[in-house]
Amino acid sequence: MKARLTSVRNQPCVIVMVKEPRPGQVKTRLGRDIGMLDAAHWYRRHVAKLVHRLVDERWTLVAGFAPKTARIVPRNTQLDAWQGTGDLGRRMIRLLRQAPPKSVLIGSDIAGLERCHIARAIAALGTHDTVLGPSPDGGFWLIGARHPRRLRRDVLDGARWSTEHALADTQARLPGRVALVDTLNDVDTIDDLP
Repeated sequence: MKARLTSVRNQPCVIVMVKEPRPGQVKTRLGRDIGMLDAAHWYRRHVAKLVHRLVDERWTLVAGFAPKTARIVPRNTQLDAWQGTGDLGRRMIRLLRQAPPKSVLIGSDIAGLERCHIARAIAALGTHDTVLGPSPDGGFWLIGARHPRRLRRDVLDGARWSTEHALADTQARLPGRVALVDTLNDVDTIDDLP
């Protein structure tokens, strides 16, 4: 995929990783707690609210969607791009490599995420090469780069996704100075619901 995300007014992109809200295909750990249909409904409502909350003139909001055949892409995003194939690391880097300088990529299931969190992460890229937003479970909710198009395609190969090692593995693989910003929780189980 050689496409480029052309931001509005030459500004950073905020790429939101979204899945089509199909029962049994999205938020399956939460679905084991509350039922797959309810988990899909929660996800759909949460993503709509999140995207609405993140609209801001300082950045271009992008939906990085999956699967390729998705028919439901959140409103209020200015652009959309297919995540592509491969593990989570390959899909994240593929999307980031299309983005202009000081762009970030976030998960779509983050509780309490506000524009100020995004602004701090983008500001950190003024003095750091990359940025991560940690999660209490050892993962992360945000990744970004001052020059995302310079990231190697395989930079995150070997990271242990969906484990308590994901943040440490990612931080060890990123080039240059890495900033850590706000710690926010993602929603995986019923205990994570706000």
